[in-house]
Amino acid sequence: MADTIIKTASVISALTVAAGAMVSVVKWYLSQKKQAAEILRIKEENTLICFALSACLDGLGQLGANHTVTTAKDKLDKYLNQQAHR
Repeated sequence: MADTIIKTASVISALTVAAGAMVSVVKWYLSQKKQAAEILRIKEENTLICFALSACLDGLGQLGANHTVTTAKDKLDKYLNQQAHR
């Protein structure tokens, strides 16, 4: 009788540990998917910000603000070109 109770308890414990491990794996997988979606959203936002910054620098250059505006625009264009070819 005591042997049956001990075996039953060990089986229940093993199943509980296995279920806990499975839940942990599923939670990790879902968090990875969420992080990937967030990274994609941030990349799209950064693309828009770079486009807007380039347009602003271009507009300032057309208005005659040529000192560091031209340098910044050139560096931004060079950076975006390098990133596009990665």
